[in-house]
Order: sequence, then C-alpha cells, then structure tokens
Amino acid sequence: MAEIKPRISVEYIGDATVVTLTDEKILEEKDIRALQESIMSVVEQTERINLVLNFGNVRFLSSAALGLLIRISKKIYECDGQLRLCNIDSKIHEIFKITRLTKIFDIYQDVESATEDLFTAN
Repeated sequence: MAEIKPRISVEYIGDATVVTLTDEKILEEKDIRALQESIMSVVEQTERINLVLNFGNVRFLSSAALGLLIRISKKIYECDGQLRLCNIDSKIHEIFKITRLTKIFDIYQDVESATEDLFTAN
C-alpha cells in the first residue's frame, strides 16, 4: 500500500502563515484538487490571512496549478489578506514571466524575505 503524504506543511511566523508545498510535481488534476482543499482550508481559518506559499520542494507545475494559484490569490484578496510566493524554481519562474504572472504575484527568494515584506506592508 502506498504511503499518503500530506500535500502541505503549515508554520506560523508572527502574523504570517507559511504553507510549504511538499510535492515535487503538481501536475495531475487529483493532486491539484487535493492541494486546493488543503490550502483553502488554511485560508478560511483566518478572517484576514497573510499567506506565504513556499515552493521550495516543487520542480514541476502544470498550467492547471497556475490556475489554482490565481483562485487562491483571488480568495485571499477578497478577504483583504496578502499573498507572497517564494523559493520558486528558476524554470517555473520563467513560466511565471512568460505568462506575466510576475505582474500578479509578489515573488521572493526565500521565506524570510517574503515574511519581512508582509510585516513591513502592514
């Protein structure tokens, strides 16, 4: 029997909620649905969330996963929250540039710089 591992790990740094994506590949629809359920449950726990999504483990990302990021972003901004992305692999970052998602998302090198920006933005 295959071991089922969590899709995310959650950590709190000050007023920031840091969600680390644990999968290396986010490609299949079932994985994206599971990820959406996990992240949305974290987002909905707080009235106004300051969320950092840490992509440190992710090496492959489908276009459907990009759509998920947009839906998460919309939900967070509707609740007057803030979203930061960090530790994005250079190949995935190129996709963000090509699709102009760098204009939508605030992307940082690491968790520390993303959380620092959240604290100075408040």
